[in-house]
Amino acid sequence: MILLVIDCQNGLVTPDLYQYDIFCHRVKALISAARSVGTEVVFIRHSDGPGAPLSPGNPAYEISPLFTPKPHELIFDKTRNSPFRKTGLLKYLRTKKEKSLMITGLQTEYCIDATVKCGYEQGFRILVPEYANSTVDNAHMTAEATYEYYNQFIWKGRYAECISFADAIRLVNPR
Repeated sequence: MILLVIDCQNGLVTPDLYQYDIFCHRVKALISAARSVGTEVVFIRHSDGPGAPLSPGNPAYEISPLFTPKPHELIFDKTRNSPFRKTGLLKYLRTKKEKSLMITGLQTEYCIDATVKCGYEQGFRILVPEYANSTVDNAHMTAEATYEYYNQFIWKGRYAECISFADAIRLVNPR
C-alpha cells in the first residue's frame, strides 16, 4: 500500500476547509503512522500554470509545512485533477507492482474525486479514510454537503472503500 497525499499545499490548506482541525490531524497521523513502519508516502502537488497562485515559485504552490515530505519521499507534480495523467505516477506504481492506494488530501470534489475514480479505473484498490479529505463551500453546496456526498454516496462501495480512521491507521501501520 502507498499513502497518497494530494494537494496539501499552502494555498489550499486553510482554516476555511471543512473540519480543518480534524483533517489536518488525521493527515498528519496517517503520514506519521505510515513512516513509522516504512509504508511509502507519496505527495502530489497541483499547478494551475504560469502566473497562477498554485504555480512553481509561488509560496501557495509549496506543500504545507504541516505535511512536509521527507527528503526521500517522492513528489509528483500535476496540471490536471488526476495525478495519473502525464505525471509519471502510474508508471511508478506499475513498476512497484502496487495494488492499493490510500487517498488523503484536497479538494474532495476536484482532485480527490479524480484520484479516486481514475485510480479505480486503473485497477487499484482505493481506500479513503474518513475526514482525511476536505474542501470549502462552493456556489452549489456547503463543504459539509460536498464531503458527505462524495464520501458516503459517490465513492463508497463503487470506487473506493470508505473506511474509519482507526481502520486506516491499522492498514498503514499493521503492527
